[in-house]
Amino acid sequence: MTRSANRQPDELRPVEIIVNPGKYAEGSCFIKCGDTHVMCTATVEEKIPTWLKNSGQGWITAEYGMLPRATGVRTEREAKKGQSGRTHEIQRLIGRALRAGADLRALDGFCIKIDCDVLQADGGTRTASITGGFVALYMACQQLLKSGKIKKFPIKRMVAAVSCGIIQGIPMLDLDYMEDSNAGTDSNFVMTDRNDLIEIQGTAEHGTFTPQELNELLNLAQKGIRELIEKQRTVLNIKK
Repeated sequence: MTRSANRQPDELRPVEIIVNPGKYAEGSCFIKCGDTHVMCTATVEEKIPTWLKNSGQGWITAEYGMLPRATGVRTEREAKKGQSGRTHEIQRLIGRALRAGADLRALDGFCIKIDCDVLQADGGTRTASITGGFVALYMACQQLLKSGKIKKFPIKRMVAAVSCGIIQGIPMLDLDYMEDSNAGTDSNFVMTDRNDLIEIQGTAEHGTFTPQELNELLNLAQKGIRELIEKQRTVLNIKK
């Protein structure tokens, strides 16, 4: 099977991360993974959810949405028809992923909200949102520390995510929409810069897949996430 841009099975789509595209947000980036484009912004609020009162920790949460013409056919705005189950599930995933890389006690009294808005979708919007969302989160935490509002930098581990799938028996990294639509098995992996797993989402669309195939997908994901984290390090000027 010929992939977009003649990619090899273990090759990411072209990735570009542009920092500070937003004037007002405490942290922002525009991430492009092939033809999937997502704007990620971080907003710092000096308040925490009521259920965290007196807990000694802060919070990180996320919201996700797609513009009506992010895809080939216009979709109604969710503000008009109500939030879908898919949207709810994705934004919960983004929040879980980003919290896994942070020390919430270092954010005591603060809530950071990550908004991920999909401008154009060609597969992997949730994974791009996590990878870009981490960059926006990191920048917001830098501002909090620099301002003296927090005393300890809250980011413990870097976080990124990527999709993998099996198409015509071949494990492939970073699926675009057409590949995802034709995959017999598709999955999403969220990991840290230590190769620790945060979440795996895997589904056999047709039939089943074996533990060996899962390991092959994991190996691809580890390679892709290492490359994504290097790109995060570059734009954030983080040295190993």
